[in-house]
Amino acid sequence: MYIAHKLKRENICEYLLYMWQIEDLIRAFNFNIDIINDQIVKKFPVNTDAERKSIYEWYESLIEMMRLENLQQQGHLQINKNTIIDLTEFHNLMLKSGKVASYNAKFFYILPYINQFRQKGDIGLSDIELCFNFQYGIMLLRMKKTEISAQTIQIQTEISKFMVLLSRNFMLYRNGELDLEE
Repeated sequence: MYIAHKLKRENICEYLLYMWQIEDLIRAFNFNIDIINDQIVKKFPVNTDAERKSIYEWYESLIEMMRLENLQQQGHLQINKNTIIDLTEFHNLMLKSGKVASYNAKFFYILPYINQFRQKGDIGLSDIELCFNFQYGIMLLRMKKTEISAQTIQIQTEISKFMVLLSRNFMLYRNGELDLEE
């Protein structure tokens, strides 16, 4: 919870990847709050019982939301889908405005990779969601200690650079420090 709140303020892309990981973690623990409490909440470095209770309740609420949204096997919470929608709308605004040339240049540099992802079956997903799916997939492969080709690592590096620009500009825009109006 504390990590999620910090990331949401500081790096929206890392926040979303973190939340996807939390969703998978909840699934891995079979939506069992007692196991999550023993394995995560009790081990989380906090100073007070109130903080620990707050973390417990956060996990409990995520479990409930995932159940209500029927996400026991796969998928993402609507709150996380909304973040993708917000980022996609922001991305489109960035491209349309053309005010941050480095952003547009990096996007068009990685666009052929995005199109490759789309051809592999992710039809209908936004460019931004395809980038997140790729990054999350790489993260899972690394956690499993699966070998990743040098070419894939290079693609991941370039998409990461784009996502850094996306996150940085999103935060500037959200904080009123980036004007994209014509």
